[in-house]
Amino acid sequence: MSETITVGLGARSYDIHVGPGLLGHAGALLRNLTHGPTPVVSDAHVAGLHLDRTLNALRNAGIDARPIVLEPGEGIKSFRGLEQLCGDLLASGVDRGGLIVALGGGVIGDLTGFAAGILKRGIAFAQIPTTLLAQVDSSVGGKTAINTRQGKNLVGLFHQPRIVIADTEVLATLPRRELLAGYAEIAKYGALGDRDFFEWLEGHGAAALSGDGAAMVHAVAHSCRMKADIVARDERESGERALLNLGHTFGHALEAATGFSDRLLHGEGVAIGMALAFQLSVALELCAGQDADRFVRHLRAVGLPAAIADIPGPRPAVDLLLEHMGHDKKVKDGRIHFVLLRGLGRAFSTSEVPLGAVRDVLSS
Repeated sequence: MSETITVGLGARSYDIHVGPGLLGHAGALLRNLTHGPTPVVSDAHVAGLHLDRTLNALRNAGIDARPIVLEPGEGIKSFRGLEQLCGDLLASGVDRGGLIVALGGGVIGDLTGFAAGILKRGIAFAQIPTTLLAQVDSSVGGKTAINTRQGKNLVGLFHQPRIVIADTEVLATLPRRELLAGYAEIAKYGALGDRDFFEWLEGHGAAALSGDGAAMVHAVAHSCRMKADIVARDERESGERALLNLGHTFGHALEAATGFSDRLLHGEGVAIGMALAFQLSVALELCAGQDADRFVRHLRAVGLPAAIADIPGPRPAVDLLLEHMGHDKKVKDGRIHFVLLRGLGRAFSTSEVPLGAVRDVLSS
């Protein structure tokens, strides 16, 4: 049932392994990529679920695995967390020719990848993502970053992993809300460039979320394949890769306005952001209303939020959201960059969007 997808980047190409039970094979997959002390970075929550099994798999393959356990939560993805992790990595004894393993969700993957990219001017790292969101998005493509008070992922670099190991069995340990947050990124791939995949999700997405292992492997592998193809063509986001930001300009602003808190998970922000992107596209007469309605209907059918009003607590002020959007790293020459749609599977990027139309969508 496992699948292997290659991210084609010449000498820096790497494989994404997707399937059930792969955590137990991590040692065999990593054995030829490392020597000497091999730090395994995780957080306290993930460590309690998956660290011992991962360490045993690595040590049984002769790898000198050394655990580093950080506090859980988005707060560690900061300058403070970066300093702490760099110190722990240096203390682990890893050398420039070694390997650092990131075992966790997007926070651990982003932070560990960034630290690996700057430590000793660059150390290789491996991604073992344990959330659905990380398996289909943040673990693939080499984007690493930390957050600042001005916004999300504003300090970082491109540092591609040597390998990605996505064990779909570990997803059974996720709370339903976390699983749905990851599913938003899967729906994104159908919306931005593959209408047939979106139609498959309409028929099989709920089953994947409810424990159909084969359906989940297909959903994760297809998402990774789409991202791998885009990254291979546009590694540094100079063009096509920007389409992967569908929903993120709105979503990141919503996350910032809600304090990067449990009020709104990243995937939930992306889901609402994609619904807003469809709404804005309809308002600008770029997209048929029935396509927007169909997309929102699918989000709601699986249990995802699809409107700002779905966020618990006080509604974020429109001016505050626009301010956060103005700090987005994709802003160029003072213009906010959006990914909009001409229909399901037909996304495009533009900065030619009237601010008044954006304000109207945020106010609706």
